[in-house]
Amino acid sequence: QVQLVESGGGLVQPGGSLRLSCAASGNIVSILAMGWYRQAPGKQRELVAGITSGGAPNYADSVKGRFTISTDNAKNTVYLQMNSLKPEDTAVYYCNADLTIPIMTGIPYNYWGQGTQVTVSS
Repeated sequence: QVQLVESGGGLVQPGGSLRLSCAASGNIVSILAMGWYRQAPGKQRELVAGITSGGAPNYADSVKGRFTISTDNAKNTVYLQMNSLKPEDTAVYYCNADLTIPIMTGIPYNYWGQGTQVTVSS
């Protein structure tokens, strides 16, 4: 079965960096898009960055110039390089993917990872 497993979260000081990874595993035919969302306490979950299978990225305005999303297609993995971190970046970060699986190759299915905590604090 398909799973998305995030890693790389943790505690970092303002101005520091973290790299989040999300590996998709299972019987996957193709990944159409992957992205990162985050949810802070008391706030709505929001899109941080996304990337299509063609490599076209998009970012929330709040992270443009600081975060970079990338993929390793051979490993079915998406990364989020987070630089110049701010306290307001503190949230649980969730990996998301639209992908296809055998016998349903024409129908993308959406999957979520379990989330990884990112805390930016002095």
